[in-house]
Amino acid sequence: MTSTAESAGSVFELALADTATDVEEDPSSRRILDAACELFGRIGIQRCSMSDVAAQAGVSRITVYRRFASREALVQQVIRREFRRYIDQFLTDVASAPTVADRVVAGFVSALRTTRNNPLMGGLMASEPGSLVSSMVGDGGGTLATVRAFVAGQLRREQRAGHVADTVDVDLVAEIMVRLSTSFLVTPSTLVDLDDDEQVAEVARRVLVPMLDPAELRGSPRPSRSTS
Repeated sequence: MTSTAESAGSVFELALADTATDVEEDPSSRRILDAACELFGRIGIQRCSMSDVAAQAGVSRITVYRRFASREALVQQVIRREFRRYIDQFLTDVASAPTVADRVVAGFVSALRTTRNNPLMGGLMASEPGSLVSSMVGDGGGTLATVRAFVAGQLRREQRAGHVADTVDVDLVAEIMVRLSTSFLVTPSTLVDLDDDEQVAEVARRVLVPMLDPAELRGSPRPSRSTS
């Protein structure tokens, strides 16, 4: 899955752009994407052909090619849609948390839960773990850098609002957050039960929150500053 791994970062960026717009899929394309996602998660991407997807979707192979010019284009659209769903869920979970510390915890829990429960990503972890690792780290760090930039952007907004200390290097903190999440996803833990949200939340409280030096942990509110 080398070509998919090489482009995963750009696909994530496209998914980020999608979250700001209403993305519409015609019924036939949606049916094909659903079928491909189910098959990729169940048997892996490498072993799945366009004919397999057509059979699963109940359409002809020609119909699949009319909607998606190549197998690679189909794979990228499936991944893009799942990234979009992941981002939407992440932003929803974070928005409901009242403090920056709570938002960090909610984001970490959401990232692990949403990825593990996603039919594509969760399935690949079981059926094709090598491809999953390759897609995350096999592109010279490009995908991780893209996700890190997304997380750093969230943290930078918190910093501008006065919720995170000015001295915090949010890019470095985001790097650590993303790498910790990735490590838990690709390497099973015998210490932390990733199916237990409270255990995952405790990791974030003890390890991630203190890195931000949030005002609520110091017991004194920080005044909001202008974002201009």
